[in-house]
Amino acid sequence: MNGSQTSREKRAWRVGLILAVICAAAVLVSLNTGTIRMPPASVIRTFLGMGTPDDKMVLFDFRLPRILITMLAGIALGMSGAILQGLSRNALADPGILGLHAGAAFGLMIYVSFFQTMEGPVSLWIPLFTFMGGVLTAALIVLLAYDRHRGVLPVRLILIGIAVAAGFSAVTLFFSLRLEDTTYAFTSRWLLGSVWGRDWVHVAALLPWVAVLVPYALSQSRSLNAFTLGDELAVGIGTDVGRKRLLLLAAAVGLSSAGVAMAGGVGFIGLVAPHLARRLVGPMHQHFLPIAGMLGLVILVVADTVGRSLFQPNAIPAGIVVAAVGAPYFLYLLVRAK
Repeated sequence: MNGSQTSREKRAWRVGLILAVICAAAVLVSLNTGTIRMPPASVIRTFLGMGTPDDKMVLFDFRLPRILITMLAGIALGMSGAILQGLSRNALADPGILGLHAGAAFGLMIYVSFFQTMEGPVSLWIPLFTFMGGVLTAALIVLLAYDRHRGVLPVRLILIGIAVAAGFSAVTLFFSLRLEDTTYAFTSRWLLGSVWGRDWVHVAALLPWVAVLVPYALSQSRSLNAFTLGDELAVGIGTDVGRKRLLLLAAAVGLSSAGVAMAGGVGFIGLVAPHLARRLVGPMHQHFLPIAGMLGLVILVVADTVGRSLFQPNAIPAGIVVAAVGAPYFLYLLVRAK
């Protein structure tokens, strides 16, 4: 048993190191590509403080904040999906499929309806509004999926999540039609998963959520392992099922909502990243939770880079690129599950 565990840990470290290299390569390529091309030598000189004023403006004012947003949001969405799959014991659980993205988008629309802007210092409030929308959605889903004899039924979660998501999407559309044309256009691009126009304020708004909730989720990996055994066995080995489930669900909602707040409604990352991580390093959460976050980072950074480099001069939102790959993978999982 100890030999098997050691082997899994070594495999997780190897996969993590490989993904770290891929992450660095993806970020480097993303820094070099865009409407204004910057050779790697220019990027390095600019980081060392020897770049031209134009290079500094492109790199530090436009490109770097955007890349950091995709990195942080990718980690948040990948880990959120991994937590939800562990809690629900459902391999098809995903923040978007369960309706959390729709709830976060509803919170975002409420914010825009009040403040009429998504820029400047006031945008620090955006993750809080999306989190409240996500919490409202999660509460409705859990309430409707709860059975007083058997607790929360994982089978019901997806069906109820789809229904709740449809309701929140309709309300979000209603509020969006009441916005001014300029605000409506910008908000629509935002919700599609476009990270165009992000700056350092948005990085500051997203960073605390990831910095707090990701370490907490990693610290609870053994509790997630217990949940996969079923509630009765989890209680038998000393897990406080009710309290842990509530806290971990709040962490998953917070990560998902913060990711949606700054990267838009990017779907399928929370589904694909945990599945790939589980295949690479096995089912133990202490191994595949960090790998799921790294895979989410790689997927979103690559999707944003592809969307803004291959389709110039018309950039494609990262959410559309992810959906183009994630939707066939979701269908594959459905067919494979039969």
